[in-house]
Amino acid sequence: MRSDALRIGVFDSGLGGLTVVQAMIRLIKGAQIFYIADTKHAPYGEKTEEQILQYAFDITAYFLQKHNIDALIIACNTATSAAVKALREKYPELIIIGTEPGIKPAMEQTRTGKVGVLATPATLQGAKYQQLANELAMQKDVTLFEQACPGLVEQIEQGKIDHPQTQEMLEGWLHPMRENDVDTVVLGCTHYPLVSDMIKKIMQRELNLIHTGDAIAKRLLSLGKNKGHRNEGDLQIALYSTDDIDRTIISRLIGGAIDLKKIDI
Repeated sequence: MRSDALRIGVFDSGLGGLTVVQAMIRLIKGAQIFYIADTKHAPYGEKTEEQILQYAFDITAYFLQKHNIDALIIACNTATSAAVKALREKYPELIIIGTEPGIKPAMEQTRTGKVGVLATPATLQGAKYQQLANELAMQKDVTLFEQACPGLVEQIEQGKIDHPQTQEMLEGWLHPMRENDVDTVVLGCTHYPLVSDMIKKIMQRELNLIHTGDAIAKRLLSLGKNKGHRNEGDLQIALYSTDDIDRTIISRLIGGAIDLKKIDI
């Protein structure tokens, strides 16, 4: 790694990956973060694996060409499932960190033995998720209540976080979990922490919500230090999108003083 600031590329289909950036801001110093919201192709959760893989390759090539990144964060569960293996094979010199549903910590934290998993259809159907869930289920006697949430990413991208329609969607998905004494819910998409308050309200109980932003930031810090990153100094953030985006959510997550540029990839 070069002696100047750690250069980190982060991407997601939209705003959800900013929940990961938010965690990184609390932990990472002396670095430059370049974030791409691929809103032109959102939502990833309803695209084919081949399409998502191509988006991931195109974005990574852009990061390398324009910003010469040292680390790539795939801040999207769906894109991780589709592309992390191929990206690591193509770019062995890069630190590459993906996003996976936190089933393991959820199984460790549940008291009732009932764990809910909210995710996109593509994540739940992906081989990576299925393998992880099957392996962990053999290790511990926990019942998983898996729920695909088609349309939830779009609601969040449109800024409809406190909207009655969003509440109605979540009510339908969470009702079986509430009735079956689920006490821990895995947020299997980086967008979903943005509706955490509504989930807690609907579940009507003390609830463990598991999302992976903090774990990703800690992993990045550890791998960066192994390559010489000293974690000192200022943090710079640049935001890009491939199509229109809701700026109010950007302000809510990481402040409103950061420029947003539209790019073509």
